[in-house]
Amino acid sequence: MREFSEASRRLILPAVPDSVPVTLAVVNDYEIIVRGVAGMIAPYADRVRVVELDSGLPVHHDVQVVLYDTFGQPQGAALKLDDVLAGQDAKVVVFSWNTDEDLVRESLEAGAAGYVSKGLSGAELVDVVLRVHRGETVTPRVDRDEPQHAGRWPGQEHGLSPREAEVLALICEGLSNDEITQRAFIGINTVKTYIRTLYAKIGVESRTQAVLWGVDHGFRRDVVRRTASGAPVPAEEESEDLLEDAAGGDEL
Repeated sequence: MREFSEASRRLILPAVPDSVPVTLAVVNDYEIIVRGVAGMIAPYADRVRVVELDSGLPVHHDVQVVLYDTFGQPQGAALKLDDVLAGQDAKVVVFSWNTDEDLVRESLEAGAAGYVSKGLSGAELVDVVLRVHRGETVTPRVDRDEPQHAGRWPGQEHGLSPREAEVLALICEGLSNDEITQRAFIGINTVKTYIRTLYAKIGVESRTQAVLWGVDHGFRRDVVRRTASGAPVPAEEESEDLLEDAAGGDEL
């Protein structure tokens, strides 16, 4: 695997003060995810102001930057920014656990203006948003040992790791093991290992039991938009039956 160029490996530059905060929307299908990311950024509201949180909905406000959290979401060549932006002229930063060089390249080719690791602190993430807003393309450093536990995720309070939670979320969406490997960019044996460990942690023995547990513990996709006021904007309930969708998946 090729290493990034030296220029692309520089992640954090000295902050240049902005007179007006950059406006930001955070996007992911799970409200706990977008709220967690917003909480990381909140202390820096004088530099970046989160004005919209979107779960299962495209961006509505005219923001300057969109932070796209990849938990359970299409990535790389499968990234469809038109669906995320819905005509908005904003720059998109992908926020992901997976910093594989090919995945980063495919995301940039799909239109992302930046791609960064979930190992960043809130301050570092804010610096990335500002740099992208100023026109820089930001990619992950390859020489940095980063913790991969930024923000919050479903199942966290039950001991699930971020990756175990993502695999369970994809099971609840009805994806087969092979489909999970493609969505999450992990190998089939790794998927099976995550399934075994998450099953043990939540006390289930089958895929159907896992889906039922997930429905009761925050793994149903959300359809809600929250604005800077914090009030939810009503959205049409999704019609897809989660349990029916997941029932046809393969077992471990």
